[in-house]
Amino acid sequence: MFNRFLKLIIKRNYKNGFTLLFAVIIIGVVLSVGLAIYTILMKEFKLSAFARESQTAFYAADSGYECMIYWDIKRQMVSSTTPKTISCANQNVTVGGATTSTISLNFENGTCALVTIYKDNPAYTKIESKGYNTCNPSSAYRLERAVRATY
Repeated sequence: MFNRFLKLIIKRNYKNGFTLLFAVIIIGVVLSVGLAIYTILMKEFKLSAFARESQTAFYAADSGYECMIYWDIKRQMVSSTTPKTISCANQNVTVGGATTSTISLNFENGTCALVTIYKDNPAYTKIESKGYNTCNPSSAYRLERAVRATY
């Protein structure tokens, strides 16, 4: 009888050790999968932040471009001979007087645009607008997007 009891204890101890080993392996696998998902999630957050800032820079470039198109086509205020003052983004800027004019626009949301208009004659005009998500040129996260039109 004592031998049967001893065999039960020995048999039981072997099963408990295996269960503990199995539990540690499962915990390790779950932890590894969780860490991999966390790493992917952090990369996705960075990518989405860059996409948002890229879109902001594009909108700044588009705003500068649209302002210059408005004053050149609708109001015919841009001339290569006579400088004129126009208003863009609540700022008064002078354009014209030369074949190339460059203006800098700072928007209320912290973005800015650098707009260059080249007007050689009334038949040829080239507008290039570069938009930036931040006006700080030394920022590590500064993005530039450009819009260009020739007509």
